[in-house]
Amino acid sequence: MTRVAAVDCGTNSIRLLIADVSAGDATGPAKPRLTDIVREMRVVRLGQGVDSTGELAQEALERTFAATRDYAALIREHGAEKVRFVATSATRDARNRQVFVDGIRDILGVEPEVITGDEEAALSFAGASSVLPSRGQDPVLVVDLGGGSTEFVLGNAGGVIAARSVDVGCVRMTERHLRSDPPTADQIAAAEADVDAAISEAAQTVPLERTTAVVGVAGSVTTITAHALRLPEYSPAAIHGTELDLDAIRKACTELLEMTREERAALPYMHPGRVDVIGAGGLVWRRVLQRLAEVTGGRITTAVSSEHDILDGIALSIR
Repeated sequence: MTRVAAVDCGTNSIRLLIADVSAGDATGPAKPRLTDIVREMRVVRLGQGVDSTGELAQEALERTFAATRDYAALIREHGAEKVRFVATSATRDARNRQVFVDGIRDILGVEPEVITGDEEAALSFAGASSVLPSRGQDPVLVVDLGGGSTEFVLGNAGGVIAARSVDVGCVRMTERHLRSDPPTADQIAAAEADVDAAISEAAQTVPLERTTAVVGVAGSVTTITAHALRLPEYSPAAIHGTELDLDAIRKACTELLEMTREERAALPYMHPGRVDVIGAGGLVWRRVLQRLAEVTGGRITTAVSSEHDILDGIALSIR
């Protein structure tokens, strides 16, 4: 048993998982398992403006460093033996990412890793598949819908078959296109064109037509699921593993996209930091599921939501 701390720093949020990693059941194959000690999320919007400026904003860096200081205190308090800090889309894109790297190193005492899209995809698949029933050799598509990028990862019991990260996410699409409240038809059409092009780019690497099941991960997908279920509050237990018909998911996506900011903020399961970007998250998820239904000839009729994702993959990767 090893106590580890994993930090996932994305475009919209920074998350911490402190967990005990066990080697699994000694009577069978040693598959590592996580037992959560602390799981936290802060919306810091590190990717604020990166799509247009190419740099991390000073106020976004300050928000991220403040959250990291709190996380460092929790890591010390709970005695984590090993720490891994991973940064993804916004940091990959930023010219001044060294300022971020130096700041995190000073606060946490470990070197933050700015990982590639392919590495992000593999970690997302490892995290999502660690808690889902195995489908053997049937290819499962994990879609990690983030703030700055979306990862498409096709894999099975043997691991990742193919993966591709593309630069569409809820923050990037909101800042680039969805500026009105609610967005106009022209803004939605422009965003959809970007998303469709990105899915086509992913399909050059990932054989989407081989998909036999779809698992969506990250905050946009889980919040859309909460909306589809009309939950009285955000409940990871109610969301995790939920399988919904594509029609129900698309309806929820469309509703969130067409709401005003005030209407979204009033929803009992809506995190305040997600209010202004969840419409774009719904737009991306809706287009992804539509494409999957088309390329699989209607074989894909449902999608599963997972609360376990790249953060779990980072924790499981720590050696």
